[in-house]
Amino acid sequence: MVRFGLLGCGRIGQVHARAIQASADAKLVAVADAFDAPAQALAATTGAAVREAAAIIEGDDIDAVIIGTPTTTHFDLIHQAARAKKAIFCEKPVDLSSDRVRDCVKVVNENGVMFLTAFNRRFDPNFANLQSRIAGGDIGDVELVTILSRDPSPPPIDYIRTSGGLFRDMMIHDLDMARFILGEEPVTVFAVGSSLVDPEIGKAGDVDTAAVTLTTESGKICQISNSRRAAYGYDQRLEVHGSKGMLRAENILENTVEMATQTGFARAPAQHFFLERYEAAYLAEVTHFIDCLNNGRKPSPSIEDGLRAQILADAAAKSLETGRPVSV
Repeated sequence: MVRFGLLGCGRIGQVHARAIQASADAKLVAVADAFDAPAQALAATTGAAVREAAAIIEGDDIDAVIIGTPTTTHFDLIHQAARAKKAIFCEKPVDLSSDRVRDCVKVVNENGVMFLTAFNRRFDPNFANLQSRIAGGDIGDVELVTILSRDPSPPPIDYIRTSGGLFRDMMIHDLDMARFILGEEPVTVFAVGSSLVDPEIGKAGDVDTAAVTLTTESGKICQISNSRRAAYGYDQRLEVHGSKGMLRAENILENTVEMATQTGFARAPAQHFFLERYEAAYLAEVTHFIDCLNNGRKPSPSIEDGLRAQILADAAAKSLETGRPVSV
């Protein structure tokens, strides 16, 4: 029985709490949040105790912590939890600075604690199936990967100002997915971006529309496009072209009903946002982490995977700033 402490009781913390409750091999012992109301509300629905974050990290009745707090708090919490010998499940990004992530890697490795970077999309049943079929040689050698991620609407400007920018906040999921699918490390990154959705995002120093091209040493290419606006729902698609064929994962719609009339064919919109779209993935990643703890296996994606994705995000931001490809 893995005994969890949850740091952060917002939307993502609630998702992870439900995943823990669904497991016969785990228990949510305590929760913490910067605000009392969400902590009390989650405690009431799970039976967990409400504690300060430090008390959870130092608690003898806690085996592992889930860090679902704002990114700016991750660095200190990771160091505290690693030194307390607690296994760590951390939301992405690990930090907004590659150098600070390297410091987190060091403290995690020095203390020998398990660490999972919560790139939940690796655990999506469709994306995981696609990747396993690539590994099985179904389409031969990967040549070209296309990843599309578009949110239904942008987050509040106050969030944009502290997010680290689109590449580190939003596209970092796709950068990790690119590594997952390509099977090779990208060596060059070229980015373009604009503020087309909301001029306030541009004034805040960020972009809301962007495209990145990654190239590996052997010449494999990955193209990623992101937008903070999609009128038709949460757009999440992936296509991989190989020497023997192509694999594609399409959007998941609100339902599978299709209507045909003399005006044409009509289908439901895509599921509205990430909580619905990746519900199965969130459950699978927590289940994977619990299984690793119970069986002594290293979780994947690791903190090193978190660092690799951060390096690519930093390179994309630098490429946008300079207008030139960046070597990594």
